[in-house]
Amino acid sequence: MENKKGLSIVLLIPTIIIGVAIFQEFDFENLKFENPALAFVYFIGFALSIIFQFKNFKKRHEK
Repeated sequence: MENKKGLSIVLLIPTIIIGVAIFQEFDFENLKFENPALAFVYFIGFALSIIFQFKNFKKRHEK
């Protein structure tokens, strides 16, 4: 019997938090970020958390 596991909750929580922070930072009326430098840092963190999430998922899926 295979042990199938989904996405890691430990990595999913920071991904959701950073995603919400990016969403709140975006100004939809002007279609730009309120603080572009902070948005860039958030985006880097969000991208890294997504990469680690799928890297971890792919490694679990191969086993």
